[in-house]
Order: sequence, then structure tokens, then C-alpha cells
Amino acid sequence: MSEEYDNDLLREGILHFKAQEYALARRYFERALDAADDLQTQAQANYYMSLVVDDPTQKRQYLEETLAVDMANAAARRDLAILDGKLKPAEIVNPESVPAPAPGTLAVQADRFTCPKCGGRMVFAPDGASLVCESCSRQQHLATGTPGADQDFFVAMANGTGFRKTVSAKTFQCQGCGASFLLPASELSATCAYCGSVHVLVMDKETELVQPDAVIPMAFDQKQATLHLVQWVEQHHIQPQGKVAPPRGLYLPVWSFDLIGSIPWSGRVYRNKREIPVSGESPAQFSDVCVPASTKLAGLLPQLLPGYNLAAAPAYDPRFLAGWCAQVYELSMSDAALEARRICVEKIRTNIHAGHGSVLDLRYSASAISITSYRLLLLPLWVTQVPFEDQSHPVVINGQTGAVHGPTPHHGLKGMLSDLLGS
Repeated sequence: MSEEYDNDLLREGILHFKAQEYALARRYFERALDAADDLQTQAQANYYMSLVVDDPTQKRQYLEETLAVDMANAAARRDLAILDGKLKPAEIVNPESVPAPAPGTLAVQADRFTCPKCGGRMVFAPDGASLVCESCSRQQHLATGTPGADQDFFVAMANGTGFRKTVSAKTFQCQGCGASFLLPASELSATCAYCGSVHVLVMDKETELVQPDAVIPMAFDQKQATLHLVQWVEQHHIQPQGKVAPPRGLYLPVWSFDLIGSIPWSGRVYRNKREIPVSGESPAQFSDVCVPASTKLAGLLPQLLPGYNLAAAPAYDPRFLAGWCAQVYELSMSDAALEARRICVEKIRTNIHAGHGSVLDLRYSASAISITSYRLLLLPLWVTQVPFEDQSHPVVINGQTGAVHGPTPHHGLKGMLSDLLGS
């Protein structure tokens, strides 16, 4: 029997399938499954079998068999989503002609949270669990038990929501540093969380934005953030060369992705004083790969992001942002997805070198790595600038854990920041 016998059967079945001769195509696919001697042929034959059977139970079985071999098979995942009711065939869009946004602007729905007792403005308290009135201190507890749901990447690509439905929101752009933020309802002025510039809002801008999927609430107030900063400065013996502004709180937009697949690779290594070929296939399974949606603080974010606990981030509720700055995302989901793949491939590449020594002429294919789900998250942080060594250095504080990140001096005397902050 020819080594290509199973693939010949599969190709013949596909020809009959395209000719709409489904009964004949099914016989070829069944024979290809019986004769299959490699995983790729098994996956393809199982998928085509799912297309020529009518019984939903059988269809599901063949799709699951396909995914058991090829976890990243987008067509099988799409069809399984249809069986599960997550996707309707009528919603599937032509990827060559993504529909353009409807002309015109949407009406802005601006939530203004007022105190039911005195009518004062209510803001989100940095206890991570309640709104508090600025006038009478009345508190309103917020339930945060439901985590923000992951979005199915394959479904999103099939029905066009990978380009994410947007909501109309008001934003302002800082004229000092260029950062853009969501504009709280009924506010007449705003302070940039990055550079501290104060703006009187003569004109605001209406922008179509993707609504976040989840948000980690701010866990402490400015006084506690200042204490974390003081401890960090003293621990690293920093002597500030000027006044340090108290940390300013904000929410940072971040895309989070889950990825699966594998990377086949090959190369050469030196062993026993000679060069020998090596090869393998490295599995890829990553959860919560974070890609910042902002270009601000790019040098500090790789240190900051791993410190957040993303698993239980509550579903997005606009009340979490009451009284706080939330930066507008600059990076789209599709661009962030490419960066997430690059990050994962680089990690696997590093692991290959670590496991086999320095691999010469390393070649690999990342085509079998796919994103399965994603979320747009808002993460809490505090930011300020600390002047030392004749420069002003940005410092960030994790708004969930209190961990501080920033450049540290190469030398210096122990300095006290308390007087400069007035704490």
C-alpha cells in the first residue's frame, strides 16, 4: 500500500464533497480515517466527516476528535460553537469584506452616580467594594463576585465581533503628555494621572470605544499608596532631589489572551565535539498573556503586569470607575493578539535553547499556535515621578497589591521621602 494512500483517499473525498456528492465523499473519508497514519490526516478526515453527517451527536463527536488532534483548528471550533448555540450561521462574516461602522455617532449614555440620601456625587472607594458619597460619606456596597467572562476568539473572528462592538464615550486628551482618558460624567475639569496637568474642559470629544470585559477594583487610597512609595524609596536609599507629587491613581487598559497549539522546530547542536541535528515539537499552552493597550510607562509595565491576580477580576461595571481616571486604549485587539503570539513564541524559543543548549540555525513554525479567548481588562495603578540622579524617574504602584516598580539609583544615601510628600 502506498504511503500516500490515506492522503489520496482524503483528496478524492474532498473532490466529491465539493461536487456535492456527499454520500460518495463520506465513504472516502471513512476509508481515509481507517488508513490514516499521521495526525494531520486524522484531523482533516474527522473534520470532513463532521460536514457530511447530519446527526448532531455524530457531528459533535467528529469535531471533538478533530480538536483532540488539532486544538487550534479554527473551522472545527467555529462549527462546534454553532452546535453549542454560541454562534449563528447568519452571523458569520466574510473576512474579505468586514462591514464598515455605521455612519454618524451614537447617543452617549453617561452614568452619574448620585447619593440617594443627600444628592451628592458618589465615587468608587478604594476598598475595592463600595461607592462612597463625597458629601455625607454614605456607602453603597458593590457585589464583585462574578468574574469577567473570557471572549471566544474563534467566535469573535467568525461573526465580526473580533473588531468588537463599540460604545460611545466621552474622552479628553492631556495637552501636556498626550495621554487620553475617559471623561467622568458631569465633570468640568480633569487632572492627567501621568503628568498632573489640570484641564478645564471647554470641549470634550466623543469616541467609539470597546467596553472592557473586566476590571480589578482599586484596593487602597492615596495615603496608603504614599506609604508604599515611602517604603520603596527608603529601601533603595533614594535621596530625592526635589518635591515628589503624591501618587495619582488610574486604571490601565490591558488585553489578556489564552493561547494553545505547538511549535515544530529543528536545528543543530554541538555534542561530543561534533555537530548533530536536533528537532522536536514544543507544546504551547498559555493563560492570561497580557499586552498593554497603552504606550505610556512601557519600560515599567513588564515588571508591573505579572503582579496582578487576573483570575477573579470582576465583570466590568462602570461604577468601579466613579471618581477615577481610566486611560483609553491605544492598541486594538487584533494588533495586541499579534503581540501576544510573539511573546509566546519567544518564550518557547527561549525554552528550546535552555533545554538543548545553544541551538544553531534554529528553525520553527508558529502557524499551529492559536488564540482561544481574550479579555479587555482595566488594572489599577498609582503613578508619580521621583527626581534623583539629576533626572525625573517614573514610578508605578500596583493598585491591587501595593508592589512598587521603578528605576533604582546605582549609589546614594538613605533618603526620607515623608517630608517631601507631607506625610
